[in-house]
Amino acid sequence: MQPPRILAAVATSLALALTGACTSAPTRPDRWASPEVFVPPSSFNGVHGLAVDQRGRLFAGSVVGSALWSVDRRTGAAAIVVGAPEGQSDDIAIGPKGEMAWTNYMMGMLQYRESDMAPLRVLAKDLPGLNSLDFDRRNGKLYASQVFMGDAVWEIDVRGAQPPRLIARDLGGFNGFEVGPDGMLYGPLWFKGQVVKLDPSTGTVSVINADFKTPAAANLDGKGNLWVIDTKTGELARVDLASGRKTVVQQLKPALDNLAIAPDDGTIYVSNMADNSVQAYQPASGKLTTLTSGKLAVPSGMKIADGALWIADVFAFRRIDLASGEVSDVFRMQASDMEYPAAVGVSATRFALSSWFTGTVQIVDRQSRATVAMLHKLKAPTDALPLDDGSVLVIEAGSGELSRLGGDGFKQRTTIATGLVGPVQMVSSGDGGVFITESGGKLVRVDLKDGVRKTIADGLSLPEGLARTPWGTLVVAEAMSQRLVEIDPATGSRRTVADRLPIGLAPGPGLPPFYMPTGVAVDDRGNIYVSADRNNAVYRIRPAAAAAR
Repeated sequence: MQPPRILAAVATSLALALTGACTSAPTRPDRWASPEVFVPPSSFNGVHGLAVDQRGRLFAGSVVGSALWSVDRRTGAAAIVVGAPEGQSDDIAIGPKGEMAWTNYMMGMLQYRESDMAPLRVLAKDLPGLNSLDFDRRNGKLYASQVFMGDAVWEIDVRGAQPPRLIARDLGGFNGFEVGPDGMLYGPLWFKGQVVKLDPSTGTVSVINADFKTPAAANLDGKGNLWVIDTKTGELARVDLASGRKTVVQQLKPALDNLAIAPDDGTIYVSNMADNSVQAYQPASGKLTTLTSGKLAVPSGMKIADGALWIADVFAFRRIDLASGEVSDVFRMQASDMEYPAAVGVSATRFALSSWFTGTVQIVDRQSRATVAMLHKLKAPTDALPLDDGSVLVIEAGSGELSRLGGDGFKQRTTIATGLVGPVQMVSSGDGGVFITESGGKLVRVDLKDGVRKTIADGLSLPEGLARTPWGTLVVAEAMSQRLVEIDPATGSRRTVADRLPIGLAPGPGLPPFYMPTGVAVDDRGNIYVSADRNNAVYRIRPAAAAAR
């Protein structure tokens, strides 16, 4: 049981967070207008590895989107080549005979095909965090590295007859690398700020340059240079192999992931995971062209405050102005201490960013944008709600619990409710409780005083994001059915707001069904906003009367 004084503070802060500035709440509309694009869509769901084959085709990989794409080098038009889940690709490599291989990062596998029409083969598995790879174009040997979920470099048998051969361990994150004409592996050490040469026969590492913050990938141009991207600084740099001298050639945005140099004309292509962008840089002229990009990366949970949507975008945390639709960055991956958020909670003074993937809740001061606390080792936290008394409510899919964390360093944990089945998102009830969606199909209300749980609606189709309307109902995203429903918490009655929405991104094997939760928010005029993880857009759905004005 919580002390009555604390309970009162919790209930008060929850109520105030949802009161808003609107003095006269709009009435419940008879119907809703058709969804309209508020933030335009884009390709990829985060873009990572790049490769250009002998035919001049540019390929791009996406981990979250679990797909391998082609990108037209003239128009930027993108299309899926290998879909989910086999197409999940953190990096892509082209062999000397046109073979293609790519890494299934989340699944720890390496996919391979000899030609466009050949069947897919798995050459390696059970290597979590399988990240970068490349062929030795002299003899067809294939090498791959583990990063973040492992730290090793392997030789992969393209025949599939022999298990992977370990070359070296604990290097410091040998990320986007390339095999040189001398058979050496050239690449960055993510955690050491170095660019190195690795001998695959011995595992010996030689440092070429150590002047980077977080180098993400490196490619050779055949002219004695190694081109390197720094994901923390956004720099595209040229490193002279003979002297090791680094020259920053182009300033780009942080969150860079990979690069590829076209064998036909030397164009350097660079990917940025936070912008779903692929840019082309011409070394001879210095011209930079954006082939494709997006306003958002992988839009997920979101809340409304101060005339804006605050959205957890996985590779960024962003603000969307409700009046103009303008998108601006708060944090970007690698250029901040943010850790892949899929949900955001807002109080008068703080944000709470939740990442089930890293087991983290990040508490951020809204005014200074400084991190107040980074709470690690949580059991797949899917949402968090900061309270005005300084504590934070957290739901964990891994434990099925709703808890309150507070005190010095948020080390005081009070379990409010247990037995939640895949809790996904939550919102205050405004009267001393919270509404929570359970991926098992329920919308429930939990009383913060005694933890009593009441089922509001059952039989929902993978409910994820939810928000309260000004007239007291709830709007819930049913991701599996790709629709929004409005639910009366007093009676449990429901009606469809919109359907056939591009939501419900399918997870890869072994990942939770709420993989990338759909976000829902409602402003004080009754306009509904929904994040669409299938095409990275945000849609607005207005009450029909408002839409007609």
